Parts: sequence; structure tokens; C-alpha cells
Amino acid sequence: MIRVLIADDQDMVRIGFRMILDAQDDIEVVADVPDGVSAVAKARELRPDVCLLDIRMPGIDGLEVTKQLAGPDVADPLKVVVVTTFDLDEYVHTALRNGASGFLLKDAGPALLIEAVRAAARGDALVSPQITVRLLKHFDGGAVKREVVPPSEPLTARELDVVKAAAKGLTNTEIGAELFLSLSTVKTHLASVQGKVGARNRVEIAAWAWRSGVVD
Repeated sequence: MIRVLIADDQDMVRIGFRMILDAQDDIEVVADVPDGVSAVAKARELRPDVCLLDIRMPGIDGLEVTKQLAGPDVADPLKVVVVTTFDLDEYVHTALRNGASGFLLKDAGPALLIEAVRAAARGDALVSPQITVRLLKHFDGGAVKREVVPPSEPLTARELDVVKAAAKGLTNTEIGAELFLSLSTVKTHLASVQGKVGARNRVEIAAWAWRSGVVD
């Protein structure tokens, strides 16, 4: 079972998300809370597999909650998916920089919400399709490209194939099917790449790929 925590200041949103997710055989909502302070406390207490966070909440906003639960300084980070009505690039960038595994708009629909939870639990990342193209264009900007740190050692040809596929938004399963690799081999390649480029997750691998010109 995938154990999920929901944090949103709107009762109707929490109730709706809970109904959608609890209807799935493989997902269980273990808590829903109305503010950021409660989200941090409950997440640390229950250690859910995935935290669904709204951005605008009383106390601490969802971006800061993400940083406290999944940020670069967290020893044992949780999986966070940010779900919001606010389609602002700065929110997306901050959420992903703070360690989020996914970023969805609330109007994305039940199917994408469920898939985002499952993707985060698997270690995949899911970003709303309408956001993805803009996000990648940002990463591909000239100013950002100059910040790229070269890998600690060169990537193999197969690792580059996997990185390119991941940067285009393919899941591990889809990468395996496209490149005729087993799921465990895909994961091994991604883990190796993470170490070489200093990425914490596949979102950062994708960002590195676009910044460094591996993908265009």
C-alpha cells in the first residue's frame, strides 16, 4: 500500500483528494491536515510514502514544507508532490529545487493525481504536461546553461540514452520498453548518473540534461 498524507487549507479539496485516492486498491490516505505546521509534524510522525502539498497554506507554505521534508539538507527525505491552482513558473522551480518529486495543477484530473502519487512512490517524477514544456525551456536557457557542473566522470553511451529518455518525461517502465532494458537496469543507470552529475532525483537529472545540452 502507498501511504499518503494530504495537506491543503480547503476542506473540499482534502475531502475530494481523499475520496479519489482511497478508492484505489494500492493507496491509503493516512492523514489530511489544513496547514503547513501540521503537515510537517504529521509527516515526520507518520513517515508517509507520499505527501501531497498545496502551496498556499496558513503557517508555513507548501514550498517551505517541501524544503523541510524533502530538501537538500534533509537526511532521510520524504517524497513530495505539490498540487496547486497557481501555475507560476517560480513556484514550479522552487518546489523542484526544494526536493519535490512532482508538480500538478488541481485541474489536472483524478487520473493524473493518482499517477503522480504512484510515480512518486516508485521514485519517478510527474509534472503536469502543460507545465513541462515551459519548465524545460527555462532549463534550456543560455543563462542557466552556464551554471552546469560537468559530471565527475563521463557518462556511458547507455547512461546518456537513459538520461535523454528521462529528460523527455518517460517513466522507468517506458524507458525500459523504449531501450529494451529491464526495470532494474534502468534504475541502475539512473543511480549511476545521479552520482556522476550530483543529482538527488530524476527531476534534477532531467534539469541537468537540458542545462548541459544533452537534450534539445
